[in-house]
Amino acid sequence: MLTQQLDRPHPGTYLGKGKIDELKTMVSERNVSLIIFDDELSPSQGKNIEDMVGTRVVDRAELILDIFATRARSSEAKMQVELAQLEYTLPRLTRMWTHLEKFRGGIGVRGPGETQLETDRRLINHRIKLLKERLAHVQQNRAVQRQSRASSFKASIVGYTNAGKSSILRGMTGADDVHVEDRLFATLDPLTREVDLDDNAQVLLTDTVGFIRKLPHHLVASFRATLEETRDADLLLHVVDASHPLWEEQRLVVDQVLTELDITEQPVLLVFNKMDLLSEEDSLALQERVTALVPNAIFVSTEAEHGLDPLRRALKMAMRAMRPVAQVRLSPRDGKHLAEIHQHGEVLEQRSEGVDLVVTARLTERLRGRLEGAGVPVKRV
Repeated sequence: MLTQQLDRPHPGTYLGKGKIDELKTMVSERNVSLIIFDDELSPSQGKNIEDMVGTRVVDRAELILDIFATRARSSEAKMQVELAQLEYTLPRLTRMWTHLEKFRGGIGVRGPGETQLETDRRLINHRIKLLKERLAHVQQNRAVQRQSRASSFKASIVGYTNAGKSSILRGMTGADDVHVEDRLFATLDPLTREVDLDDNAQVLLTDTVGFIRKLPHHLVASFRATLEETRDADLLLHVVDASHPLWEEQRLVVDQVLTELDITEQPVLLVFNKMDLLSEEDSLALQERVTALVPNAIFVSTEAEHGLDPLRRALKMAMRAMRPVAQVRLSPRDGKHLAEIHQHGEVLEQRSEGVDLVVTARLTERLRGRLEGAGVPVKRV
């Protein structure tokens, strides 16, 4: 491992000249075949380092893209990863065809390297356009699905990769088809399941792709459609791996990515997971410290018996607080507002009372405001 402290990266080689020489010596002495940089390199920086050291160079973005490619299982995830890879590769094509430079022709004659470069650029741009069109179609389909779920209370699970988000979804639903694996980015596709909270309360819980420090911007852009599920949620469950020594840094990373995606309006519930991996002393110290800063944070475990009960209670409380039960009196001829209540609220009971139609339902503040603004009598139960 090689590190260097600089005010700013060298524009041509990222590292300073002395460190490049040191890196070259290490490569020679240890017979290294691959160098990985824990940061994103510009196309020219990657090429210059490879030329000076004589070994293939991979930056952080390319490594994460490769990991995503091995994890993608659905057609949508594969398209998203391929789009990100192509957009990463496009400005680096020149570097890939330098082995043909010696064949360049004379004045007015283009060598085979330049011709192949232009061909590749055209093919990649065409493929990028095609993938974006297909993903736009997927996004439209997702929008239709979200519309059909508009009346349900929705919570999205977000968090750093491998924080245990999928384990929580499986533990809350008991669904065996929820893929759980102890590795980075095991989940790339959003998965929504209904959770019964008892007392006639259900919530739609969605698992999402995990975040990581310095997530490549190409991936953030290509997965934006997938993360629309998060933007549409009533509540975000920010899952934190309580057993990880850098959980505070990971929490900040997730907050930064959510801000970058412009997902900042929804209320957030902090969920500290994997509490079973802490000693009793460490667990008590963590809970005391966190609750002093975030009083509504909860602490769970997918391994301990009843370890997810605090999350069930928190979801039920959030649902009741954000969608209180109200009684709405309508004229039987008022089909417009009745349809709106069924579409955007959760109808619990509907009965006739004299000449009126009385609907008991859970309503959002926005829906209740629209009904009251239209002169519809609404009474909180």
